[in-house]
Amino acid sequence: MHSDVVASRSADPKDSRESRESRRESPREIPRESRNGSTPHLDAVSLAIIEQLQEDGRRPYAAIGKAVGLSEAAVRQRVQKLLDQGVMQIVAVTDPLTVGFRRQAMVGVNVEGDVESVADALSAMSECEYVVMTAGSFDLMVEIVCEDDDHLLDVINKNIRAIPGVRSTESFVYLKLKKQTYMWGTR
Repeated sequence: MHSDVVASRSADPKDSRESRESRRESPREIPRESRNGSTPHLDAVSLAIIEQLQEDGRRPYAAIGKAVGLSEAAVRQRVQKLLDQGVMQIVAVTDPLTVGFRRQAMVGVNVEGDVESVADALSAMSECEYVVMTAGSFDLMVEIVCEDDDHLLDVINKNIRAIPGVRSTESFVYLKLKKQTYMWGTR
């Protein structure tokens, strides 16, 4: 799992859109490169630890250690290093519908000028769960999780389209999510 953005949402009804916005959450993102600017080198043991955690993010370090041939303490150190390097996150992945987010959409964004500055602005928005720079019909693809259609309209119309450089958007509203998995393993 070299880079992925996986977000968890609170089931607390007090955690409304307004309270999230007022807290100005830092973006929940995993950087593509480590803090020193290079892609971290992952050995076979680190990859095996990641695969163990992809199967079960709550798996005890002792069980992981048995599977990969390390002590519990060594696994704990390796996991912390992987977290610190931004290689992975360990979070609760929720079904947005069950925690009050009734509308999801993928939004294609076309940009004039600097794509990275628009991607940075989108990444700072709490409703944007994934922001991907692409080649093809769109410069960016953005997955948005909203409370309802009105919220989605506000995000697209008042937030995304207001970003300098955004030329156009096209929305793909999710009707039903058939598959979502984070178990692609490692290479």
